[in-house]
Amino acid sequence: MFTIKGKTTDWELVIGLETHIEVLSNSKLFSGASADYNPTIFPNTQVSMVDVAMPGMLPVLNEYCVEQAIKMGLGLNAEISRRSKFARKQYFYPDLPQGYQISQPAEEPPIVGRGWVEIMGDDGNPKKILIERAHLEQDAGKLKHDVHPTKSFADYNRTGVALLEIVTFLDTKNPENNSYISSPDEAERYLREIREIARALGVSKANMEEGSMRADVNVSVRPVGSKEFRTRTETKNMVSFKFIKSAIEYEARRQIEIYENGGTVSQDTMRYSQADGTTSVMRSKEDALDYRYFPDPDLLPLEISAETIERIRATMPELPAATRARYVHDFGLSEYDAARLTETTDISKWFDAAVGNNPKRAKSIANWMISELFAHPENWDTKNALDTSERGTARIITPSDLAELVDMIAENAINGKQAKEIFIKMLDGETGTPREIAEKFGMQQITDTAAIESVVDDIIAKNAPQVEQYKSGKTGLLGFFVGAVMKSTGGQANPAVVNEILRKKLG
Repeated sequence: MFTIKGKTTDWELVIGLETHIEVLSNSKLFSGASADYNPTIFPNTQVSMVDVAMPGMLPVLNEYCVEQAIKMGLGLNAEISRRSKFARKQYFYPDLPQGYQISQPAEEPPIVGRGWVEIMGDDGNPKKILIERAHLEQDAGKLKHDVHPTKSFADYNRTGVALLEIVTFLDTKNPENNSYISSPDEAERYLREIREIARALGVSKANMEEGSMRADVNVSVRPVGSKEFRTRTETKNMVSFKFIKSAIEYEARRQIEIYENGGTVSQDTMRYSQADGTTSVMRSKEDALDYRYFPDPDLLPLEISAETIERIRATMPELPAATRARYVHDFGLSEYDAARLTETTDISKWFDAAVGNNPKRAKSIANWMISELFAHPENWDTKNALDTSERGTARIITPSDLAELVDMIAENAINGKQAKEIFIKMLDGETGTPREIAEKFGMQQITDTAAIESVVDDIIAKNAPQVEQYKSGKTGLLGFFVGAVMKSTGGQANPAVVNEILRKKLG
């Protein structure tokens, strides 16, 4: 369990996340304008009359965005509400031309209700993180402050793009329920899981660097063993796993210092400074906005049929959690290895392509990927390596390359040392398949019993004193003889065959 040592006691963390993902759709949530928001697109060229609140312009709900939300909800193992409503969230800011955001209020059932995702907990075991809700809402525009020295400009291309906000659940009525995020690392694993579910389903690119995924982070602390949920703070609009982890730890330590000095933590909205990794108060609870939600009079309640939900469910691909379970059950991989191989959809596809129709390869493929390939990201592009025609200038190791290398070891065509040498040569840019590289550099393993026996006989004849010592009980000398044979054969003899012949001849 992750804890922070204070002056008076050890402290544990209670973390909540509100994750916004940009829904993939050709058009916006309530208008026909293009939803392909990109900062490189000329400002205010993808804007409809609805987006900028021209008088008399009425919103029309995008059915595809609704289906995307249902799909994500099913991916979160969540309840899908058969009936939900949209409301106006009132506030004024220059990036919100309507003067309100169309959203789904917390007081009403959202399109997606209670659910859960599974991550690896800090103890190495699977852990469920509960989801409270996920709801659809409009994104705001983007203010640009670097265009003019004294003026700011508004780009409304992003205004009205569909967002799905996913909120974790804290069971305050049942303090024994620990299905919440309790460390910075678990927060990162949870967000990565949300990202991969969204990508696997085609619901969102969920790319933090591009802004299509961002999170608000709620943090509170309490003494280890306490069941009391204390006051939380919220740090807004985080767009990096690294900064989210940094903000959580800094904010937790800030709160601990306040408590240990006899103070109280107030329910503030915080901002995070990327420059020095600190948080500071952006808005206090007393200054919090009253959004004055009320039902949007231009939109009817959203009603979803059971047939629609089942139709969407039938199109669902395998999700990361199911992939992990398959790797453990079908291939006998550990929970840890299965988790590493499903960190992204591209990695799991690469692994599946390497295993192919030979499940006996799976453990060896997993070991090579985790211990070797992961250390050389420049030499295996999970997006392009599946297409061997797109290797570019650098040598890209493909699934078929690794499968062939593993097969050669299994066939006793090469030993482990030779396989590593072939792998290094591929990393260094050597062209050709592993078999071609082995032939080119004479790295085929000697498995011919007669040939190995000849070398063994020669080694025994040249080392009579060691033979006598071995026969008198110093069996540890077997390694000496194995080493001598391997040296004599340039490391090409099959070690298992060498051991078997030596034991037989030495008696």
